[in-house]
Parts: sequence; structure tokens; C-alpha cells
Amino acid sequence: KRQESPSEYKFAEYKLQKNVAGFLNLYYPDVNFISNPINLSLTKMQRIRNTEIQKKNFKCPDLIIFASRHGLNGLLLELKRETPYKLNGELKAGEHLAGQWQAILQLREAGFDADFYWDFETIKKKLNWYLEDN
Repeated sequence: KRQESPSEYKFAEYKLQKNVAGFLNLYYPDVNFISNPINLSLTKMQRIRNTEIQKKNFKCPDLIIFASRHGLNGLLLELKRETPYKLNGELKAGEHLAGQWQAILQLREAGFDADFYWDFETIKKKLNWYLEDN
């Protein structure tokens, strides 16, 4: 199996983010959301500017849905190209991934529904559950 280059890997994550945004726009047009562009391919100047206006060491999730449902303040999705978990359920190694996990835990503590997502069908089910009328 051919190894993906870093740019191919990032593009796959972008495609997932784009598909989720398209799904939200089509099925939930009244729901406000924003996609975090920080991890997409940015120029050096864009990366510098983003660093200057972001909270230091906070790994903001890729997709933020501004809708209070189920007693939660909003839904935040950290999108991944593949599962961030090992077969035994532990988080894979990596400083960036560990930072993202810490952000997810902080957001949960603050009353948000936040987690890793990597499968479009699972994401659609989560969005439908979260956004359907209760």
C-alpha cells in the first residue's frame, strides 16, 4: 500500500470537513456553524497571523456547531482522516493528538459535546441525533 504524503493526508481531512459542511448546509440550513481553517494548508503569513490571534496551546476542534441541544452548549467535532485510537482503545501517540484530546476534555467540562470523528456516516448520525428536534 502506497504511503500518503502529508499534503494528501491533510486534503483527505479537508474533504471530510467539506462533506460535513455540505451536509449541514443541506439538511440543517438554519443551524449556525463554523469550520476552523487553522489546520488547512495556509501560507506562512496566514499561519503567523492565526497564531497571533488564537489562544496559546488550545487545539480548537475543526467544526463548531452553535446550537444548544440536549442540555449541552454546542457540538464540536475534531475531524480525523482515520481513527485516533489504537486497537486497545488508547489514544495514539503524538503531542498534537494529546493536545486535541485535552481540548476535548476541557470543552466537555464546559458543557459542550466534543469528540473525535473520522467516519462520515458516523458524523451524519451524530449530527442528526444532536440537531433533530427534541
